[in-house]
Amino acid sequence: MTQTDTSAVDALWEVSALRRAPVPTPAERRAGLVLLRQLARGEPVAVDDFARALRTSVKAADDLVKASRLTRFVLAAEDGRIRGFMGLSVTETPHRMIVDGRALWTWCAYDTLFLPALLDRTAQVETHDPVTGQAIHLTVSPRRVEAVEPAAAVASIVRPEAWDVASAACVIASACNHMFFHVSRATGERWRLEHPGTILLSLEEAFEFGQRSNAHRFGVGLLNSE
Repeated sequence: MTQTDTSAVDALWEVSALRRAPVPTPAERRAGLVLLRQLARGEPVAVDDFARALRTSVKAADDLVKASRLTRFVLAAEDGRIRGFMGLSVTETPHRMIVDGRALWTWCAYDTLFLPALLDRTAQVETHDPVTGQAIHLTVSPRRVEAVEPAAAVASIVRPEAWDVASAACVIASACNHMFFHVSRATGERWRLEHPGTILLSLEEAFEFGQRSNAHRFGVGLLNSE
């Protein structure tokens, strides 16, 4: 893939709602990565299992889920098990991501660009252009978009200053439900005109924006050490 001019990404990050959200503590950052990697096994995560993975008490794990800076990005089922976190889902959505042979899903197409770095795994992605219905396939490693078909695909995202990050449900409703990949800039423009709050980015720009988000929420040092 081509090298990205980061000037557009710089401008978007300056107004991003994520940039204004409270930054997790080091302990919360570690817990968030542990939770993501547990979800990557493809099954809902019970708080008891989360506690064991963290080597902490069930109460401490429950507090992380319900009363920490991670809480706003947790999506739990009625039985209390965690079914989604920070864009990664074990419940089927239009955006499928194969990691280590397991089928996972994401809340929006954009999530498939930053999650491989958090999981430290390469993902095979399949999603569809919402305008034409045509399939789009990507290979995304922790470091870059390795391959994309069709090659002219672009990403639509809701303007990042408009994301409501008060809760996972708010993130999904305000942003994720409107963020897709498109087979070409032409179909992306059709989507943008029908959804005035969205903008188009190259996949490289969207990937870079995701890495800014990763570094802000988890810290480069922790990401590289896990």
